Amino acid sequence: MCFNHIKNLIVVAIGGNSLIKDKEHQTVQDQKEQIERTCFHIADLIEKGFEVVITHGNGPQIGFILFRSDVAKDKIHEVPLDSCGADTQGALGYQIQQSLDNEFRKRGITKPVVSLVTQVEVDGNDPAFRNPTKPIGQFFDKEDAKLLKKQGWNVIEDSGRGWRRVVASPQPKKIIELDAIKTLVKNGFVVVAVGGGGIPVARNEKGYLVGRAAVIDKDLASSLLAKDIGAEKLIITTSVEKVALNFGKPDQQDLDELTISEAKKYLNEGQFPPGSMGPKIQAAIDFLEQGGEEVIITSLEKVTEALKGRTGTRMGK
Repeated sequence: MCFNHIKNLIVVAIGGNSLIKDKEHQTVQDQKEQIERTCFHIADLIEKGFEVVITHGNGPQIGFILFRSDVAKDKIHEVPLDSCGADTQGALGYQIQQSLDNEFRKRGITKPVVSLVTQVEVDGNDPAFRNPTKPIGQFFDKEDAKLLKKQGWNVIEDSGRGWRRVVASPQPKKIIELDAIKTLVKNGFVVVAVGGGGIPVARNEKGYLVGRAAVIDKDLASSLLAKDIGAEKLIITTSVEKVALNFGKPDQQDLDELTISEAKKYLNEGQFPPGSMGPKIQAAIDFLEQGGEEVIITSLEKVTEALKGRTGTRMGK
């Protein structure tokens, strides 16, 4: 069977922020419990006959590692940003595959799950390295943000939710382990891949891969993955049930459907900020323009209902 003809193949992109319930629930165990809830909904999809590849964000988690590294820098070596990405892929992948396997056992589903440490190639000269925009880590108030700026951090206000550290976020160009992902999916595995957008790597003058200090947007990398494996649908989960215009304002308008042309128009008008909904909309546009059938953007707990057309924001050609 041709790989591109695997029926009901979907990519589900889980937000790193969605794995943290709130500011009072940020520990590893808290995140594990949230992942267990996440895997309950993913198991629903698999039980309904979908073949699923899972991606996940890592913004908060990579921020925690960097914060620990910064606090302990007088005692022990700091952790490079690309290694932080690898660390989060391993830790979150482990929790996802264990939680999903346990959920399968409860339901009598026999299906193997594996997480794959994934490198994603970027352009070493991408302008993003000169203009950090990707929010990571916890939120700070304005006064703490001022102190962090003095310490050399790049900090911005993030969509009215507080101040966060930002790092470079180059465009994903190529998934290095793509053939391995394809082979695993073709053989019936649920694959967790391209975690945190993938570990950013670039080619040096000899053509060798080297890690770069960046965090790739997970939605853009998920769109690239979905296209490359021939997925029918890309599901992007977020903290809201639907995409909205004038988000958070009295005249907020939730959207049931969105065309590519409308999405581009609203994106250009600034309706979808770069640090939140913007990359999700751009990822949806990229996937559809490269041959994808449909994108659904919704909250994780509404995914099953959204696939039935009862909620969420659907994007098609």
